[in-house]
Amino acid sequence: MTGTAGMLILALAGCGGNDSDSGPTTGSYGFPQATQDEKSTITVWVDADRTKAADAFKKAHPEVPITVVTYDGSANGSNSFRTKMQLFDRAGSGWPDVVFSTQNNDAAWASQKSNGKQAFAAVLSDGLVAKDTLDKFTPGALNPCTVEGKVYCLRNDLAQAVLWYNKTLLDRFGYKVPTTWQEYQALGEKVAQEHPGHIVGTVGDAWTPEVFFWGSKCQANDITGPKTVTVNTGTPECQRAAAMLDTLIKNGTTPNISVFTPEFVQKYSGKVLMMPGPAWYAGAIFNNPESLKVPAGQLGVAAPLAWQGEEAVTGNVGGGTWFVSSHSKNLKAAESFVRFATTADEYQVEVAPGYPAYAPAAQKWVTKQEASKYYATDLQAVVKAGTSIWSGWGSGIFSQEAIWAKTMTPGIAGGKSLVSLLPEWQTAIKNQAQVDGYTVK
Repeated sequence: MTGTAGMLILALAGCGGNDSDSGPTTGSYGFPQATQDEKSTITVWVDADRTKAADAFKKAHPEVPITVVTYDGSANGSNSFRTKMQLFDRAGSGWPDVVFSTQNNDAAWASQKSNGKQAFAAVLSDGLVAKDTLDKFTPGALNPCTVEGKVYCLRNDLAQAVLWYNKTLLDRFGYKVPTTWQEYQALGEKVAQEHPGHIVGTVGDAWTPEVFFWGSKCQANDITGPKTVTVNTGTPECQRAAAMLDTLIKNGTTPNISVFTPEFVQKYSGKVLMMPGPAWYAGAIFNNPESLKVPAGQLGVAAPLAWQGEEAVTGNVGGGTWFVSSHSKNLKAAESFVRFATTADEYQVEVAPGYPAYAPAAQKWVTKQEASKYYATDLQAVVKAGTSIWSGWGSGIFSQEAIWAKTMTPGIAGGKSLVSLLPEWQTAIKNQAQVDGYTVK
């Protein structure tokens, strides 16, 4: 973020009344706290999509003074959240009270001291957020927010990968929904021969590894501690995912085109037979008049695919996180905001497009979505996937998406096989992890 928008953030952020002029004192929540003032305005940073959360909060809590600032949400690994907080650390003031990030890896740095300065993120699990609230998040949902046993953020929504499919096309072609990756590949090979031009997935987006390799238990991102990671892309679990994709890329059923490009919409509208991808694909791609515009009654969803003989696991593509600043002068209001944004029906059920990480809201969200009669199936597969996210893929400071986009996407475009690129991917991950201070095994 540059220019006017960046300056606007820097100017407004200081308006929250949250500088630590008086010096923090260790409080009851397990981190150094500024002197509290419950009348102090809280400054909340959101991306454009989460302004609706702020609007809902203002409507529900008009008594809370709040300033809302929009920024890019650290989208696509821009790292703007961390960069801005480092500036405020050097200035000794200006931190916002609440920050939303589209990324799931920010707790890795926000929970740690930086250059001798206290960690930006407030510890939430030592009393600031009630244990009863934390316990009601879907099991595993707060893993990206948890560092050494303490919770530093709340997940906005889960972005669990499932198998989306067009039931109308499958029925017309006489195909069955696959339940294993082996069946998925076989069907992709059949489609290439019998219905060329139709596709069963894509590899054109930076989250490809989170859909296919995470769901294959590939040890590309095994975060074992705050600053330790194991990277081994030579395992059979990595090799099998790469080999499958090589077959489907070569026969044209899994193109190297981003789902968010005009080219994709032009070439594949009405021709997406299946697509493994996150829960939010439903609204972002399929039920979107500016994208594929799949008519009501056609889109079905199946549980994550298993590798034959194994229990199915899945990956996660985004979802977003809410942080409370440890520097806030109004922790009560800041906590109230993040709790509302992640748990309140007024936002998570009525407004939010994604599958809520907070389990009670998720149940209501599913009921509402099913009542729309848009889907050709129920959404229980999405619910099942939410508890099937493999824990062996961690949330480090570095962005796997940025590494993939820089290393693997050009290789695929150049005609190289993913199997042959696996060593290059491993080297790129290791190098980036070491740059970020990780001990790599």
